[in-house]
Amino acid sequence: MEVAAVKIRGPLLLICMIFFVLGFFTWVNAMLIPYFKVACELTNFESYLVTFAFYISYLVIALPASLLLNKVGFKKGMTTAFFLMATGAFTFIPAAYSRSYLVFLLGLFIIGIGLAILQTAVNPYVTLLGARERAAQRISIMGICNKTAGIIAPLLLAAAIIRPGDTQLFHAIPGMAAAEKDAALNMLVRRLILPYATVGGILSLLGLLIRYSPLPEPGKATQQAVGHRPVWQHPHLVLGAVAIFLHVGSQLIAVDTIINYAHARGLSIPEAKSFPSYTLFTTICGYLLGISLIPWAISQLTALKICTLLGVVLSVMVATISGTVHFLGHTTDISVWFLVLLGFANSMIWAGIWPLALDGLGSQAKLGASLLIMGLSGNAVLPLLYGRLADVNGHQPAYWVLLPCYIFLTFYAFYGHNIKKWSLCN
Repeated sequence: MEVAAVKIRGPLLLICMIFFVLGFFTWVNAMLIPYFKVACELTNFESYLVTFAFYISYLVIALPASLLLNKVGFKKGMTTAFFLMATGAFTFIPAAYSRSYLVFLLGLFIIGIGLAILQTAVNPYVTLLGARERAAQRISIMGICNKTAGIIAPLLLAAAIIRPGDTQLFHAIPGMAAAEKDAALNMLVRRLILPYATVGGILSLLGLLIRYSPLPEPGKATQQAVGHRPVWQHPHLVLGAVAIFLHVGSQLIAVDTIINYAHARGLSIPEAKSFPSYTLFTTICGYLLGISLIPWAISQLTALKICTLLGVVLSVMVATISGTVHFLGHTTDISVWFLVLLGFANSMIWAGIWPLALDGLGSQAKLGASLLIMGLSGNAVLPLLYGRLADVNGHQPAYWVLLPCYIFLTFYAFYGHNIKKWSLCN
């Protein structure tokens, strides 16, 4: 057993690094959205096209990614993913020189394709690399790596692109003369060149590292298929994919909208930049609590039920309760802090849905996993819907979009995962 543990330790460290990269690019958009909103003069709806361009790639590429991995293997597939992400990062250079929002979106789409391939590879990889009975523990550890990167990413990007005096500049831009405004906006958007050129170089090196690393190719699954039904005839899987769609979208709303929302509630963007990290910190607290309590104190299913119910309560509080509070050196609306606490509610939902959705699929589990990965396109749709509602009804009422998401997640936790046949009488 000790020899086996030593054998997988190195590969697991590399996979931890990959989850850190996944987290970095997943959550750095929280800073890009308000920055593009100013530098490219966007509406709320237009600014959330950042998440749409980034995550719609998961819908487009999840199944082709599975075919790619089957053909070339995990290592070469992940290497391809890193090189694609590097290409997307380098696309920011011409986008910044032309101040073209569409070219920025193209770069984000390419990065998203690379991330979708990585997601398709590493989620089953973590399950296969080591004892099956300890897979949940490994997934939770990878989640901590992901969210730790998410705490760091917006702060690092903010340090690279935000300067002293930017608060006054952001307020002054709308009243500037055309030539002065154009010069100011060009200056702001070109600050992205150095950080993304650096990131592109690092991603290229990581691709080479993975290609020539000692990562093993996991053996093929030995499970036999249970029956011969197509995957869409497994209701618990299809409903699980819908649950993933709503979970990731609502989670991203909690993180990627909070800077704009805190700014609308009176904070400057340089001060509000910390709030995505607060939200992800509460998610890490949930992970740690889950690791310490599951399974000896509560089951994973019970944790899922608690988290989904908490999501229902907090989403109502975010949308309805207002009042100024002073906390952690910030003076802002209490609803901002309820949004932060949604990070805790979201912590054990992902890990809870996956085993329930893949239960009983046998050798169809890989195709089922691809369907669940396609559910990550919820990150593309729901923040965009929030942005539209925020333009029409205001920032706080727009958070009502969260409530039906958590209601469905609660339904899946309590009942939907048990539906094994498409029948009214199950």
